[in-house]
Amino acid sequence: MSSYRIPEIAKPYIEYDMIQKYTELPRFPEFRTRLLYAFLNKNASLSGNSELFALVTSLVQLGMDTHDMVSNHSNDKETIAARSRQLKVLAGDYFSSRFYHLLSQAGQIDLIGTLSNAICEANRLKMNLYLSMKQWKLTAEEYIKQSVDIKIQLFLSFSGLLEDVYSIVWPETLRRFTLLEVLIGEINRSEAAHDFVGSWGYWHVMQNGTKEEKKLLQTEEPDAFKLKNLWHKYKITAQLYHMLEQQTAQLQSTLAEFGTDKLAAELQHISEPLRNYLAAPRAIEEI
Repeated sequence: MSSYRIPEIAKPYIEYDMIQKYTELPRFPEFRTRLLYAFLNKNASLSGNSELFALVTSLVQLGMDTHDMVSNHSNDKETIAARSRQLKVLAGDYFSSRFYHLLSQAGQIDLIGTLSNAICEANRLKMNLYLSMKQWKLTAEEYIKQSVDIKIQLFLSFSGLLEDVYSIVWPETLRRFTLLEVLIGEINRSEAAHDFVGSWGYWHVMQNGTKEEKKLLQTEEPDAFKLKNLWHKYKITAQLYHMLEQQTAQLQSTLAEFGTDKLAAELQHISEPLRNYLAAPRAIEEI
C-alpha cells in the first residue's frame, strides 16, 4: 500500500498567493480524508484509485467549507473584507470544480454522479440546520448531531462502493471520528469570543440560560467581558472537553473491535492526534 500523501497532492490546487495574502481557508479535512483513503485501500476494486478518490472528495469538502466561511454581510464596503469575501466565493467554486475535471479525465463518470448527489444532500441538511437556527428550535445536542451529519455526507457516499464488512463498519467509524473533529472545532470556537454565534456553547446557553442571558446572546455585538463571564458560568469549554474525552473512549472501544489487522493499526494511527490533543496541558474549569 502506498503511503498517505493526499495533502501534498492537493497543494497545487489549494496554495495560491492571492488567496493566502487576502483571505484564509478552512482546515483541510484530514481525519475524514485519511479514513477514506485507508478504507479504499482495503477494497481490491477501489485501491487503484484510492489517491484520486480521496483527493477529489477532500477538494469538494474544502470547497463547501470555504463557501461556509463567506460572511453574510454582503453590504460590507471595506476593501480588505470585501476582497476576502470575493476570494472565498471564487476559491470555493474552484475547489469544487476540480473534482469534475479530475474524475472526467480518469473516466470515473459514475463517481461524479455519486459525489454530486452527496453535495445536494449535504446542502439540504445545511438548509434544515439554518432553518432550525432561525426559528430558535435547535438544542445543543441536535446542533452537534446535525453538524456531524453534514460533514460526513461526501465521505458516506462511498458506503455502497466498499466491499464486504468494510461497507458495514465504514459509516459508524466515519461518524465517530467526525464527531471528535466537530467537538475539537467547538472547543476552539469556545475560546474565541468573536466566533460564538451558532456554536455549541451558544445553543447550550440559549437552552439553559436565563432570559437576560439569552437576550445578551441575541445582541448583534454583545459585550465581550459579559460573554466571557457567561462562558465561564456555564463551563462551556470544560463541558466540551468532557464530551471529547467520553467520545474518544468510545472510539477506542470501537477500534478495539477491529482486531489486529493492518486497517486496525492504521485507524489507531489516525486517532493518535486526538489522544495527543486530550493529553496536552490546558487551563479550564472543572465540571
